[in-house]
Amino acid sequence: MEIYKDLSSPASKQFEKLLNSQLSKDKIEEGKIIEGKVTKITSKYIFLFIPGLKSEPVIDVNEMKMIGMSEEVKEGTTISVLLEKIEDKNGDVVVSAQKAQKIKGWNKLVKCYENKELINGKIVQKTKGGVIVEHVETGSLMFCPGSQISDKPIKNIDHLIGIEQKFALIKLDMIRGNSVVSRRQVVSSNKKEDKAKIIEKFKIGDIVKDAIVKGYSSFGCFFEINTPEGTLDTLCHLQEISYSRVNHPDEIFNIGEKHDLKVISIDMEKLQVGCSIKQLSPDPFEHISNYQVGNQYKVKVVKITDYGCFCELEAGLSTLLHSSEISWTKKNISPKKIFNVGDQIDCVITEIDKDKRRVAISHRLTKENPYSKLEKEFPVGSEIEGVVNNLNEYAIYLKLSDFDIDGFLHSNDLSHTEKPEEELKKYKKGDKIKVKILEIKKTDQKVRVGLKQLSVDPFDWFKDKKVKDIITVKVISSDNKGLVVKPEGCEVELLIKKSQIAMSANDARPSRFVGGERIDAAIAEINFEKRKVSLSIKLLEEIMNAKAIKEHSSPLSGKNLPFSSLSEQLDDKKNKKDTE
Repeated sequence: MEIYKDLSSPASKQFEKLLNSQLSKDKIEEGKIIEGKVTKITSKYIFLFIPGLKSEPVIDVNEMKMIGMSEEVKEGTTISVLLEKIEDKNGDVVVSAQKAQKIKGWNKLVKCYENKELINGKIVQKTKGGVIVEHVETGSLMFCPGSQISDKPIKNIDHLIGIEQKFALIKLDMIRGNSVVSRRQVVSSNKKEDKAKIIEKFKIGDIVKDAIVKGYSSFGCFFEINTPEGTLDTLCHLQEISYSRVNHPDEIFNIGEKHDLKVISIDMEKLQVGCSIKQLSPDPFEHISNYQVGNQYKVKVVKITDYGCFCELEAGLSTLLHSSEISWTKKNISPKKIFNVGDQIDCVITEIDKDKRRVAISHRLTKENPYSKLEKEFPVGSEIEGVVNNLNEYAIYLKLSDFDIDGFLHSNDLSHTEKPEEELKKYKKGDKIKVKILEIKKTDQKVRVGLKQLSVDPFDWFKDKKVKDIITVKVISSDNKGLVVKPEGCEVELLIKKSQIAMSANDARPSRFVGGERIDAAIAEINFEKRKVSLSIKLLEEIMNAKAIKEHSSPLSGKNLPFSSLSEQLDDKKNKKDTE
């Protein structure tokens, strides 16, 4: 051991050089796959000789069984192992044949993925969302999603399990070591070449005989075309099925039926052929010249929606009856409550747009406008009876006589004198009311009626009156605000404000009146547009005082009115003249 005592001696340096050259030659490094020769096999372990290691690595027999190599291992054979540790805490070399096999298999998968090469695999078991595929060459396990098993739905895949077949690598996770494969790509690529050959035989305008209905969806119907070169699936879009409106292909087709098709499009990039059935027959819109705007025709209801009905003038020539054109009087009407599919109804053509291939019709125009009829039989100013069918916080709606029309009666038109909100409370649904027609708007489909217009307006009593006219009124009641009075011969109640009861503040007391008194008052304000009249006893006093002073006469006493200040004013005027 003296050779290691002095590391600077020539002998030590020579030994170090020899040792390094040997290790460098064999490239012994942890994490690399190396070859080992089997020297001994026992019931539990397999001993290996690997040049450059200080001891013989040992592999568990069960590990070899797990990778399917237990029967192949004999003394003297060479196997690949992964050198995990040159020396563990016990001083042993740690190697793994299973990990070496997995790394080799992964490297091979990476190479195939980069070169876009197909691999051989076997479906070994089903799993959630797909199947597990075993790589035949390396035994690596890969995942194949259910959508990648075939190019068409397969209910049972038992016949594919355990059979060696080609797969395409579509995804590799280098970090997790996961791989995803696809059988569908292989199947589709094989069919793609065959499909291209079939499509090349077609050209736009060809008629395909006896295409078989294979399936349908909300957007069209799928057909299978049989040719000498093979079969081809094609789509007939919903709009190409019929000139008439079709909700769903199952209304027309049944699976297995045969129909002729016309080729209308070919896409070699997508390998798709588009077909049409309606183009095999003439376009019914070419017959639109047989129809005129404003004329009435019979139409057939073929579809009902929330906003109207789709109808046919003739087979394939569709038109829309909008809900607003169903009735003159019913607003926001539901077409389903009026018509059924298959009904034959009368309609008037209101519009023909050849550019947009659109025809508009109206059902209500086949009947007389009830608003015109109402105007003829009951012009504005006429009296008519109505039944209350609806009320709200400000108006009443009346069904007018035998007309299917609602008249609008505003609360302000209920009474000349009473409060509108109080009058409105007197009515309920089913009540019959005789009203007067005030306005008819045919274009807006509105009728306004009034109740108070049937009686004389009490306010007309003031038509021959003017400001400063003196009238006699009867006191109805009194409160802190003033006096509520009613002119004799008039039903209008008016308020004389407290400040207008007398010129003297001491006399301007509403409590002086208990109700029932007859007093005179002057008109202080009158406005016919606003229906407003203001009365004043104070103004009457001023008028009477001015008159008495002017005539130098004794004061005229009004009915129940004090004129305490009038004598004083007369005395002052007399003294002034005597002084002059």
